[in-house]
Amino acid sequence: MAKITINQALQQGVDAHKEGRMQDAHRLYAAILKVQPKHPDANHNTGLLTVGDGKIELALPFFKTALEANPSNVQFWYSHIVALIKLEKLIDAKVLLDQAKSKGIKGVDFDQLEQRLSDTNKALSTKPDYAAVYNNMGLTLQEQSKLEEAIEAYKKALSIKPNYANAFNNMGITLQEQGKLKEAIEAYRKALSIKPDYAIAYSNMGITLQEQGKLEEAIEAYKKALSIKPDYAIAYSNMGITFQEQGKLEEAIEAYKEALSINPDITDAYYNMGLTFQEQGKLEEAIEAYKKALSIKPDNTDAYNNMGLTLQEQGKLEEAIEAYKKALSIKPDNAIAYNNMGNTCQEQGKLEEAIGAYKEALSIKPDYAEAHRHLSVLTKYTFNDPQISVVDDLLQREKLNDSDRSHLHYTYSKMQEDLGNLSAAFDSYIAGGVLRQKLLEYEFSQDEHLFGRIKQTAPQLKNVALNVTSEPISYTPIFILGMPRSGTTLVEQIVSSHSEITGAGELAYVSQFGGQLALGILGSTVEAVSVFRDGYLGELSKRAKGKAFITDKMPQNFRYIALICAAFPEAKIVHVQRSAEATCWSNFKNYFDSKGLGYSYNLSDTVRYYRLYKELMNFWYQSYSDRIFSLDYDKLTEDQEPETRRLIGYLGLNWQDTCLAPQKNNRFVKTASQQQVRQKVYKGSSQAWRKYESCLNGAFDGLKDIVIKT
Repeated sequence: MAKITINQALQQGVDAHKEGRMQDAHRLYAAILKVQPKHPDANHNTGLLTVGDGKIELALPFFKTALEANPSNVQFWYSHIVALIKLEKLIDAKVLLDQAKSKGIKGVDFDQLEQRLSDTNKALSTKPDYAAVYNNMGLTLQEQSKLEEAIEAYKKALSIKPNYANAFNNMGITLQEQGKLKEAIEAYRKALSIKPDYAIAYSNMGITLQEQGKLEEAIEAYKKALSIKPDYAIAYSNMGITFQEQGKLEEAIEAYKEALSINPDITDAYYNMGLTFQEQGKLEEAIEAYKKALSIKPDNTDAYNNMGLTLQEQGKLEEAIEAYKKALSIKPDNAIAYNNMGNTCQEQGKLEEAIGAYKEALSIKPDYAEAHRHLSVLTKYTFNDPQISVVDDLLQREKLNDSDRSHLHYTYSKMQEDLGNLSAAFDSYIAGGVLRQKLLEYEFSQDEHLFGRIKQTAPQLKNVALNVTSEPISYTPIFILGMPRSGTTLVEQIVSSHSEITGAGELAYVSQFGGQLALGILGSTVEAVSVFRDGYLGELSKRAKGKAFITDKMPQNFRYIALICAAFPEAKIVHVQRSAEATCWSNFKNYFDSKGLGYSYNLSDTVRYYRLYKELMNFWYQSYSDRIFSLDYDKLTEDQEPETRRLIGYLGLNWQDTCLAPQKNNRFVKTASQQQVRQKVYKGSSQAWRKYESCLNGAFDGLKDIVIKT
C-alpha cells in the first residue's frame, strides 16, 4: 500500500473484479481494509466477491459495514437486501427494505425487491419445485454472469407456472445481455400479455428496441411505462437517451429533467444531459451537468473526460488538461483520456507533449486506431518507424470495425505519403473515405437538396432583413467563410493578431440557431430573424473577451449568407477563396471530426460539392456584393502585406504590424491547419496536390468552368 494510494488500489481491485481476476481483487480489497477497516467500497466489493464464492453468510458483515459507513449508497442497500433474500432471511430483508423506504433512498427498484421477497416467501411455504425458486435461481445465476444457466432456470419456472410475468421479464433481461434482442423483445411481450400494467417490462423493452435502432418504437415503450408508473425516473432517463440518438436534443433535455425531478441522484441522467448540452453547443450548461454527475459519483472518469472536451471547446485548454488528469488519477490506464490530452496539447502548440500523450494512449491500447491517426499527423515517417508495421498488421485483421479501419487507412496514407509511396497513399485515402462515407450514411443528394432549399428561402430572408439596431452591440461579428480548407484558419489567425479582435474559431451557432430558418422550415419573419440574432449573440457574448470584434470562422457559413445579412447588418463577412484544385484535394485527403462534411470522402463528390459552392457564391454576390469582402488565399501568401492591409482596412481598424506575424499568435487552433498557422506565411502550398496528379485521372478537369463573379 505504500506505493499506491487507496483510490488507486480500489480502482485496480475493481478492474481485476471486472476482468474475472478474483484473487487479485480479493488481495487489493483486503489491503485497503487493513488500512481502513470501515472503507465502504472495499467492504461492499469484498461482500460481492464472497457471494460469488458461494459464501453468502460470510458476506453479510461486509455489506453491513459498508452500509453503516455510507447509508446513502443505493447499491449497498440493494446488495445487502438481495443477500438476505438468498439466505432466506426474509424478516431481516423486509426490515432492511422498509428502512430504505423510510429513509427515502432513491434508485432502488422497491417493486422488484418486494416481488422477489414475496416470491421467495411463497416458495418456502409450498413445494420446493415452486416456480419462484427457479426464478430466484435465475436471478442469482444472472448476477454471476452464468447467462445460459439463468435462461434454463427461467424456463423451468415457466414450465411450472406458464403465466409467470416476472420470469418472462427476467428472461428478457438475460437474453438482452446475451445480445439476443429479438428473443428478449418476445419475452417482454409475453410478460405484458400476462400483466398489461407491467411498467418495468415496457421500460426494458424500450431499452432493447433502442439497441435494435428502433427508436420510435422505443419511445412508445417508455411512454407506456410512464403512463402506468408516472414517477418512473429510469424510464424518463432512458427515453432521454433515445431522443438524443434521434437528434431531438430539446426533448432529450426535458426527459432528463423529468427523471431528475423524480430522483435527483441519477448520475447517468446528469452525464447524458451534459452530452446533449455539449452537442447543442451549450457549453456552460454541459460543464454544470458534468459537475453534478461528479458530485454524485466522484469516480466517473467519463464525466471528467467529457468535461475536458467541453473545456477544450471553450478554449480553456489548461482546465481541460486538469480534467483529463483527474480522469487518469482515477483510472491510470485510461487511453481515451491520454488521446484527448494529446489533442489539447496539439491545440496549444505543445507538439512534443501531444506526441507523448498519444504514445501513452497507444502503450495502453496498441490497437487504438484514432490515437494512431492523431499521432500520424505529428510524425514525419521514415522506413524504420515501428508504428508503420503496427498499423499494417492492424489493417490485416479481419475483425476490425469500419470506424477503426477508416482511421487506420488515413494513418497509413500519411505514412506512405511521407515515404514517397504516393500510389499506395492514394489508394488508402480512397479506402478510408469509402468507409467514412458509409458510417456517415452520406448521399450527395442530401447536399443538393440542402442548397436548393437555401436558394428558395433566400429572397424571403432578404425581405425581412433587420435594420441597424438602436441598441448597438458592444462587439461586431466577423464571419470568415468559404470552402473548408480554403485558408480560413490562416485568415482568422491574421486578424485575431490585432488587439481589438478575439478569434473564437469554428462556431456552430449559425446552423444551430438559424438552420431551420435558412432552409425555410421556419417561416421567414422579422420576429424569427430577431430570435436567431438574440440566440446567436447570446452565445457569442460568452467568447468576446471584451474586445470590439469577434471572429466566427465556420467555413460552411457560406451557405447562410442571406441569413447572416438579414440578422446582422453590422457584421463583416470575409469570403476566402483558394485554388480550386488545392481546396478539393485538401478536402479529400483529410479526416474531419465534424460529421457535416460527408462529401469530402469521395473525390467525385468533392468536385461536385465545389461546384455547388461556386454556384451558391455567385448567387450571393448578385444580392450581397456590397456586404462580402473577397480575399484570395494564394494572393495573400504571395503579397502578404498589401493584402493584409486591405483586409484590416475593410474591417475599419487601425493598422497593427502584429497582423503580419500570425505565427506568433498564441491562441489555440482546433482545425487541421493548426500546424501550418504556427509557421510564417509561405507560398506554394496550393501546388502540393500536383504530386498526386498522375493518380487523379483528370478528376479536377473542368473545375475552373465556373468562376465566382465578385
